Amino acid sequence: MDDILNWARAVLATTPARWTHLTQTLPAELMQEPPAPKEWSAHACLQHMVDAERGVFPVRVQAFFAGQDFAAYNPEQQGTKPDASPAPAALAAEFARLREASLTQLAPIVSSDLARTARHGELGQVTLGELIHEWAAHDLMHTVQAERALMQPFIHRAGPWLRYFSDHVVKAGG
Repeated sequence: MDDILNWARAVLATTPARWTHLTQTLPAELMQEPPAPKEWSAHACLQHMVDAERGVFPVRVQAFFAGQDFAAYNPEQQGTKPDASPAPAALAAEFARLREASLTQLAPIVSSDLARTARHGELGQVTLGELIHEWAAHDLMHTVQAERALMQPFIHRAGPWLRYFSDHVVKAGG
């Protein structure tokens, strides 16, 4: 189980650098380009990760150690709206700052802590270990989602090579 804790910490530690590199290298217009109507752009994915880092994951870790339950989170209702979001590079800097604090919060957690339980408002009883797994998977999922969004303008203009990307084409609504 220590491996899982170390793996999760490693994933969580690498994510800010990935986002910083993307936002410093790619044009903001590409970051803000939605892959399909009503789908999240890379910028929207990053804003969601900042929202989660600010008010979801660290707050939930604190709840486990305080013996408190926590509410479900709905990003569509509780998240920052894209038009209210700072520029991608500023968001990446904010994400890196918040993540550094989260990694400090996670540092003292040991394997025996992973069995701590709390009640999630939608999912019922969950463990701290499950939350940490979800946190790492969440990072990877939204980074992949963002990179898939960034692929779309290139995929759609690849002409006959489009068929090689069929698994990566984002269609409206999923």
